[in-house]
Amino acid sequence: MKRLVLIRHGESTWNKLNVFTGWTDVQLSETGVEEARKGGKLLKENGFDFKMAYTSYLTRAIKTLWLVLEEMDLMYIPEVKSWRLNEKHYGELQGLNKAETAARYGDEQVLLWRRSFDVPPQPLEEGDPRNPRIDKRYADVNPADLPLTESLKEVIERMLPYWNSDIKPSLEKHQEILVAAHGNSLRALVMHLKGMSEEEILAFNIPTAVPYVFEFDDQMTLRNDYFLGDPEEIKKLMEAVANQGKKKA
Repeated sequence: MKRLVLIRHGESTWNKLNVFTGWTDVQLSETGVEEARKGGKLLKENGFDFKMAYTSYLTRAIKTLWLVLEEMDLMYIPEVKSWRLNEKHYGELQGLNKAETAARYGDEQVLLWRRSFDVPPQPLEEGDPRNPRIDKRYADVNPADLPLTESLKEVIERMLPYWNSDIKPSLEKHQEILVAAHGNSLRALVMHLKGMSEEEILAFNIPTAVPYVFEFDDQMTLRNDYFLGDPEEIKKLMEAVANQGKKKA
C-alpha cells in the first residue's frame, strides 16, 4: 500500500484576519504553529514514516511542513518546493477582508470568486507590486506561466502536470510522501484523485493542518481516503472554512 498525505498549512496571520491571501506571502499565526505541530504529532502517533516531502513557494506552507517534520523527527528527509503547489491567485481580492467584501458584493458573488470552478477574480494590473512576475522567488519561472488571477480550473491546469511528472512517480517510488500546500491547490488535487464533479468540489472544505490520507494499491488505484483526527472536530473546522467568505450577520 502507498500512502499520500495532504496537509493544508496551519492558520496564517491573514486567515486569522479573514483576508484573501492567495500568493501574498504571510506568516503562520501562533494558532497555526500549534495546529502544524498537532498535525505532526498525529502523523507520528499513527506510524507514518515519510521518505519525501513537497511544498509550495509560500512561507506558511513551508513552515507548516517544517513543523510537521520536526514533530516526526523527519527533518532530514528531502523536500521539494514548487510554485505549482501555490495557493490560487486571488488577483485584486488579495488583501481584502472576506466578510467586508461579501457585505459589499453579496455572499453569492464572493462564493463565486472563492469557489467557482472557472470564474476568476479581477486580475492584477501588470504594474501592481503584487505581480509575481517581479517577485525574485519566481525568477526561474517562465513569466507567461505566472498568473495575475486564477479560477480553480486554472489551478488544476498548472498543478496536475506536476502531480503527473513529479509527485505521483515519487509516491510510486517512496511508498509514503507528504504534501504541505494550500486550500485550493489541494482541492484541485483532491478533485482529480477522487474524480469529483465541479459541484462536489465547490462544497468541499479542507481544514487547516489536519492530515488528509490517501491510500493506493500497487497499481496506483485509490482505495481509501480519510482525515486523521476526531470526526466531530474536523466537521466543525470544515464548517468554519466554509463560513469565511460570508458577510457578518
